[in-house]
Amino acid sequence: MTTPSPGDELRAAVSARRDLGPDFEDAIVESFLDKMGKEVDRRVDERLASVRPSHTDRRSEGMRLALAIVSMSLGTILSIVTIAVSYSLFALVIIWGAIAIVNGVFNNPGGGGPRPAK
Repeated sequence: MTTPSPGDELRAAVSARRDLGPDFEDAIVESFLDKMGKEVDRRVDERLASVRPSHTDRRSEGMRLALAIVSMSLGTILSIVTIAVSYSLFALVIIWGAIAIVNGVFNNPGGGGPRPAK
């Protein structure tokens, strides 16, 4: 089934206005605008579906991976040092809690991480 063009829709609306008279003008205009709004939405959806992830999106994935690797490495090293020096469970909780908070804030859409491309 083919979708009528906006020109065809407009011609049909004008023809209906002539046939039905001015009493139905508001309903005809509202119907036409509703159809055009749906057509605009359909076209926008098609364009959004065809857009590929931008370079910024790929870069932010790399940044997340780098943060995860650095966090795990730093956490492991600090844990080993803490165990070797004082074996403080409290210090280990603080270290890994801080790492979890930094990663959570960075990866949270409302947090301090990279913003999605527009």
